[in-house]
Amino acid sequence: MSHTQMISVTQLAERYHQGTIDLLDVRTAIEFREVHAASARNIPLDSLNPAAVMNQRNGSADETLYVICKSGARGAKAQQKFHEAGFPNVVNVEGGTEAWVAADLPVVRGKKAMSLERQVRIAAGFIVFIGAILGIFIHPYYAGISAFVGAGLMFAGITDTCAMGLLIAKMPWNRVQDESCCRIQ
Repeated sequence: MSHTQMISVTQLAERYHQGTIDLLDVRTAIEFREVHAASARNIPLDSLNPAAVMNQRNGSADETLYVICKSGARGAKAQQKFHEAGFPNVVNVEGGTEAWVAADLPVVRGKKAMSLERQVRIAAGFIVFIGAILGIFIHPYYAGISAFVGAGLMFAGITDTCAMGLLIAKMPWNRVQDESCCRIQ
């Protein structure tokens, strides 16, 4: 396993002002559209192909690539993907876009969207509520729906992965109509 390299947003901003940096935002396209660091380009973590990214860097695969997400967790996963693919010079941005925005660094703002986390809480709460109502009024076995969702949320918390979040991210309302602005080809 490769050593995890991190950089603070202020250190990255210094490098940004000294010249060009290659900053890859691994959040979903809709999150990227809402707000992103001015110099970032977007490839969502679920479609990230480290070899393809490095091949498209026109011979600069040995130069440092910085990865950023919302708060750092997906950036760490992306960094690990690059390390496993044999590209060790990848640095995760500590605190992610939230820290970048909080430091009042240059951002591009677009259309506001409901966060994926909020959508997951709404969906999970709705399913648990329906399962409880069905369990009370129709048949006690319907309580299993609520138990299943609760177990899924517990699993998501332990593993830091969320199947419901991945599913909701693919819903039509979470798609950017013209994703060509947010992905490299």
